[in-house]
Amino acid sequence: MYFKTAVILATFASVYALLVFVATAWWQALPLALVLSLTMVAIGFNVMHDASHEAFSERRWINRTMAMSLDLVGGSSYFWRWKHNVFHHTFVNVMGYDTDIDLAGLGRLTPNHPLAWIHRWQHFYVWFLYGVMVVKWHLYDDFRLALTSRMGEHRFERPRGLECVVLVGGKVVFVSLAFVIPLLLHPVWAVAATYTAMAIVMGVVLSVVFQLAHCVEDAQFPADRGSGHIDKPWAVHQVETSVDFARDSLAASWLLGGLNFQIEHHLFSRICHVNYPAIAPLVERTCHEFGIEYRSNATFATALRSHYRWLRAMGRGELRAAP
Repeated sequence: MYFKTAVILATFASVYALLVFVATAWWQALPLALVLSLTMVAIGFNVMHDASHEAFSERRWINRTMAMSLDLVGGSSYFWRWKHNVFHHTFVNVMGYDTDIDLAGLGRLTPNHPLAWIHRWQHFYVWFLYGVMVVKWHLYDDFRLALTSRMGEHRFERPRGLECVVLVGGKVVFVSLAFVIPLLLHPVWAVAATYTAMAIVMGVVLSVVFQLAHCVEDAQFPADRGSGHIDKPWAVHQVETSVDFARDSLAASWLLGGLNFQIEHHLFSRICHVNYPAIAPLVERTCHEFGIEYRSNATFATALRSHYRWLRAMGRGELRAAP
């Protein structure tokens, strides 16, 4: 895990330096920007994600330090812990409580969301929404959360003390790296175009990978019955609302930080993702032993097609009874 982290961070620093200080033509900047955006995604998938779940190291200070890699690339490690660790992992695929399935009415990801006429074409346009997600995240979401301290149906504590310092300091570092330093060496239009292109690539990749684990045909979407309780036991709920994909692909497991083993991650989020391929067969056998269906798509392409079909079915109002 430490070697993998060193490779990713070294790649990030090297490609950033080449893009900002060496590239002078678009045909140089374009491939470098693409690689840099994918490297930033890799930081999120592999380094920040495990560290945020305290799975990067046995030492808490190392986990907290590596989780701040998200602040380096424009997000907030503080808000991420609330949004992902607390709300998403507790209320997977429950409308109103899992903020990851909320597209603010512009898309319909579950049978429990209201259907609007625009959703008829969401399997075509939702990819553009994915593309602007990172721009919205960088320039709006974290500031709104700092002011409202509210995500969906949830309220959370505002950052204080060191957390507030990390939040503000992270934004300053990101703005400096993304805009201030490049503007000293390149025209405004070039910096704006490069940032926009990188943000779109990051948004699509981040969104698609997370959606392939929960917003596909085999995942379940429990309804909120107003009781404040989820019907199924915690572990059963995690398995039934998550779907693995590309489990046999070494490249997918390495690049995606084990997010293709989503069932294992949701059951054992404090285990480092490099161990997921080893424990997946044990988890699958245990599910079968207790009569719980273990769902997996064989390849990334299979999972992507399933997500497309799910978007189309939800947009057409092809409802499925919630369990």
